[in-house]
Formats: sequence, structure tokens, C-alpha cells
Amino acid sequence: MRKRFKGLALAAGVALAGLSAASQAAPQGAAAPAGVSNIAPTTANATAPAAPASPLLAQDGAPATTIEPGIGHPVAGRIGIQPQVTTNGQFAHWFHDSILVPLIVAICVFVLLLLLWVVFRFRKAANPIPSKTSHNTAIEIVWTLAPVVILVLIAVPSIGLLQAQFKPAPAGAVTLKAIGNQWYWSYQYPDNGGFEVTANMLKEKDQVAKGERFRTDADGPRLLAADNRIVLPVGVPIRLITTSQDVIHSWAVPAFWIKLDAVPGRLNETSFTIKQPGLYFGQCSELCGARHAFMPIAVEAVPLAQFAAWVRAKGGTMPTPGKASDKVIPQPGAEGSAAKQAEGNAADAATGPVENVTTTAPTSSQGATGNPATGNAGQ
Repeated sequence: MRKRFKGLALAAGVALAGLSAASQAAPQGAAAPAGVSNIAPTTANATAPAAPASPLLAQDGAPATTIEPGIGHPVAGRIGIQPQVTTNGQFAHWFHDSILVPLIVAICVFVLLLLLWVVFRFRKAANPIPSKTSHNTAIEIVWTLAPVVILVLIAVPSIGLLQAQFKPAPAGAVTLKAIGNQWYWSYQYPDNGGFEVTANMLKEKDQVAKGERFRTDADGPRLLAADNRIVLPVGVPIRLITTSQDVIHSWAVPAFWIKLDAVPGRLNETSFTIKQPGLYFGQCSELCGARHAFMPIAVEAVPLAQFAAWVRAKGGTMPTPGKASDKVIPQPGAEGSAAKQAEGNAADAATGPVENVTTTAPTSSQGATGNPATGNAGQ
């Protein structure tokens, strides 16, 4: 019996020693190659995300793209609209400068001249006995029809511009989902593996602790520079979808001629195409609370090849060229959203998955392009 006990003890010791050696060797054997992190990719076929120091990720916050003077950001003392880099923006800029402003100036000058003429022509010294004329048919017809004609002429290009702003994105567009939070933006790329980027405002040097990153002139203007820039390709249609986690926000970039509200429980949609590379800034344009003024938007527009490299460095994938998006884009808190999936994963980890054999889970038909509505794709 004693010999059998010693044999069992010796076998158990050998087994424990083997397990200890295996546990110590596992991290070394599973170590990621140089330049690649150990974070799991977002899709099964995705490339592993690059390490934080990878130059492919420089667009996240480092000044990989320099700011072009006067383009994509406000300029002190400037009067007028920012230079536009989208087709709708360029048309709106022309419409404003060539039609609306001259028309407004002409009407103001005309009304001023009429007032001066009335003051001098019908003053008491020149007209001691006032006229008792109460109606003039010709004048009344003119001052009724003239404003109507002017408004109709303005309405024709205005409605065309409004329609173009909410025209559904074509097949092959890059989908960017912008989610407003108090008080920062988070972004998802549903067509590129679903990875997420969170952007916060960069503080000034005297507002951060020692060793923390602060804003520099290369990052962007004060109150507009973000720690993580979102990257979009040039010359490719962009499908912008906005929503919110808490209150109403508004995603606005003046150089794109884009201002789209982000409403809780609703998906709003518009599309645009950036015409030239560069760095473009915007901010939340809907009063959303105490730190409303600290929700900047920083967009880095790059060539398609560079965008593809950035996507792969983030662990995402590039979709089939020209293929329409078939991704379901749920609202925050809805079934299928990132938050709900995280809750489900946590519940499964704690208690194991629960299957309901009597009720079929609802399916969402709310795809990025399956809704014919324009402007409010969540309705």
C-alpha cells in the first residue's frame, strides 16, 4: 500500500510540473509578431490590428496630415462660408454668393430708396395737403406678385439642393455611423468589420496632467482638435448615419455642407463625397448640455488606398467594390446593437446562454440601404 501511495504521489507531482511548465511557455509561444497587438480582430477574416505605434494608425490623433491654411477650419476675421469640398457644398456656396446675397442687397437697397423717396416726397413742407388716395390697383398687384415670383425663383434651386443632400448613397458607399454622447463622439464602420473609434477633445497644455497628451497647432485649432480623427476616403460616396445615446446632438462639418441631427432612438441618414484630401473640422451644433462646446469633429480625408491600409490596421476589412451594403445598423440599445451584444456576452459568461424554444427572436429589416426613406432612415 505504501509503495502504491508513493507511486501515485510521484505521478501527481510529474503532472503538476508539466502543467506549470506549459503555463509558463504559453505566453511566449502565443506572443504576437513585431508591430502587431494581441487584440482579436473584429471579424473572422480581418487582419490583426496594428500596434499603437504603427504609422498606419497615425491618422487617429498624430498630425499625419498637416492643416492647409484656410481650408477645413474657421479663420479669424473671415466673412463668408468655408471653402467647400463636396458637390452639394460647392453648389450651395455658389447659390449663396451669386444668387442670395446679390438679391438680398438689391431688395434692401430698393426698400431703402423707397423709404427715402417717401420721406422727402411726402414730407409736410413739400405736401401740405396730403392725398386721400387709399388704393392703387397696379401698385398692389406689383407688390403682391413680385415677392411671390422672387420666392418661387429661389425655391427651385433650394429644393434641388435639399433633395441632393438627402439622396440615398449608391452601392459601394462607405458607411460611417456617428453616435453622439455627452460629451464626445463615437464612430462605427459597419461595412468594414464594425470596428469603433471614440473621439474626445484634446485639452490645452495647462489643462492636462504631466505626461498626458495635449493639443498642439499640428493637431488642429483650439476646441476643434480631437484625440482620434476619423478617416474617410476621397472620391468615394460616404453614407453618414447619425444617432445618439442620450440627448439630441448634431454632426456638423461646414466644409462638407453637412449638419445632421443625432436623435436618440432614431437613425438619420445623408450622403456626400469628399473631393480633395485634407483635414476638416466641425463640432456638435445642437445644444446638448453643459459641455456642448467640447464635442469636436476631426475628419482626415485620404486616398482610397491609404484608407484601406488604415482599415486593415484597425482590424477591419474592405468590402467587395461596388456591392451594396447589407449590414444591419441597429439603434443604440436595440437588439443587435453593440451595447446589447456586450450585455448578452456578459450574461452568457456569467450564467450561460438561455434559449427560448417558444418565441422566435425578431429580425430587423433596418439595413443601411434597405429603407427607401431619405433623411431619416430610422423611420
